[in-house]
Amino acid sequence: MTADQAKSAKANSGLAALWRFLPMLWPKGEAELKVRVVLAVLLVLAGKAVGLAGPYALKLAVDRMSGHAAFAVVAGLVLAYAAARFGGVLSDNLRNAVFEKVGQDAARRLAAKVFRHVHDLSLRFHLERRTGSLTKIVERGTKSIDMMLYFLLFNIAPTLIELTAICVIFFVKFGFGLVAATLAIVVIYITFTRKVSDWRTNIQRQMNDVDNKAIGRAVDSLLNYETVKYFGAEDREAARYEEAVGAFARASVRNEVSLAWLNIGQSLITNLMMAGAMIFTVWGWSKGRFTPGDVVWINGLLMQLFRPLDMLGWVYRSIRQGLIDMEAMWNLLDTPAEVTDRPNAPALSVKRGSIRFEHVRFGYDPGRDILQGLDIDIPAGTSCAIVGPSGAGKSTIARLLYRFYDPQDGRILIDGQDIAGVSQRSLRAAIGIVPQDTVLFNDTIGYNIGYGLGDSNQAQIEDAARGAAIDQFIAALPEHYEAMVGERGLKLSGGEKQRVAIARTLLKNPPILVLDEATSALDSRTEQAIQETLDRVSESRTTIMIAHRLSTIVNADQIVVLDHGRVAERGTHEQLLDKDGLYAELWQRQAEAQLAEEIAQAAE
Repeated sequence: MTADQAKSAKANSGLAALWRFLPMLWPKGEAELKVRVVLAVLLVLAGKAVGLAGPYALKLAVDRMSGHAAFAVVAGLVLAYAAARFGGVLSDNLRNAVFEKVGQDAARRLAAKVFRHVHDLSLRFHLERRTGSLTKIVERGTKSIDMMLYFLLFNIAPTLIELTAICVIFFVKFGFGLVAATLAIVVIYITFTRKVSDWRTNIQRQMNDVDNKAIGRAVDSLLNYETVKYFGAEDREAARYEEAVGAFARASVRNEVSLAWLNIGQSLITNLMMAGAMIFTVWGWSKGRFTPGDVVWINGLLMQLFRPLDMLGWVYRSIRQGLIDMEAMWNLLDTPAEVTDRPNAPALSVKRGSIRFEHVRFGYDPGRDILQGLDIDIPAGTSCAIVGPSGAGKSTIARLLYRFYDPQDGRILIDGQDIAGVSQRSLRAAIGIVPQDTVLFNDTIGYNIGYGLGDSNQAQIEDAARGAAIDQFIAALPEHYEAMVGERGLKLSGGEKQRVAIARTLLKNPPILVLDEATSALDSRTEQAIQETLDRVSESRTTIMIAHRLSTIVNADQIVVLDHGRVAERGTHEQLLDKDGLYAELWQRQAEAQLAEEIAQAAE
């Protein structure tokens, strides 16, 4: 853990995380929510006042019965006691109804903030984190907000108020000794609860960790469903998941056992207090100091106090758990984005679309450069193919152009503007990409095409589909544009997914186009059809073609050959063949491989 991470973790733990959360009780610029908070607090106070009045009404009823008072008087006091109990329930439920919007609004705002921040984090962060674990952190953290709001306002503070009121009553009526005994028992109870709950916190943290691993393992396995099937690894995946779930089950057992010991200890402390206080009152009655109603009164007051005290243990545990969940969420929210806009960064202005890489040096890990002083100049409206052996840095160029990463040295210019100095939103709006592996949303085919332009209409979606030559396929579907594509688009073939990717790029209509090995995963026939579509799409745009199959880029205006992160050769297809260098060697290898494939197919 770095020094910054340790500092952030310390700032987000315990009371620091709680302090960071408190402003959400009083949201700025939200007058209605503030009124609701005030009204809820008033209802809390009213409920406590009515609740304390109930035991006193019952005391008076018992005393009047001992004095042989009229039936109507005693019955009225009993009704007053019942009304006080109902009043407490009424105020609690009205309080919940009034405050619900405050809690939900706080959770909504925080969830939206965290979700946006997660999208702002770097590609490196997402490649290193499991999606299932990440979503679990966000889910737990945002849910803890609503819980913490209720506990702070409606349990801890009211319990302190009630304890103070009961101590005042005990002091006035029963003397300082009972007050001292009550406070001593409360301190013992809270100390015991805190010590045991802190011990349980470590168990709960371990339970969360193994739960995150189980969820992450399950999601990862399901996302790689096809890979599991390819290798017949169902039993292996089931065993790994069962191992993770088993670890969670063992942690859950330890958690429940520790909870049982906590409840037993709390019950022992509170019942000792109840027994002692009532014996003291009975002793006072035997001496003529107290009335029979006082025994009932002190019993009612202590039961009134023990009810929130009994919950206080659960509340404390829940707050501790909430702080753990919030700590993970705050740490996520405090994770800095690797790529950020400069203050007041202007929007990128693309008039022609020329691209230039100047002395670009980049590596994913320190001390291991992928690109070593890369220089490429792509005039506006031309096509540039980037080829080379695996690991030469071809796909890294597209990631740098999109600013998923920033180079360690050098700069990238579009129409003379350093992309590091413009807003990321405007930069990415100017670039369209057809990736090698097109991942689609689990939604309709129309939605996935329309994703290229946020406010697109049906006519524009259909025009884009025609441009990508997928309109006839969609017309043959029973639900047409409303047909679901499945998770990650698994209901579509590779060629169909590529055409959807082309269609949404057409809809976006960017001046700069990146084709990142867009046909390398397709069969020859589909590749040829897709390539013809791509050739039409590339017209009048500045196009970067990252290619593995050299046959797809023979018509490029220039071809750049990378080797170990450097430009080894550049020129047209014919010029590079004449040089008889690395490109010619790659071309010869692919030609031989293609010939062998054709011979094998003919033999079949």
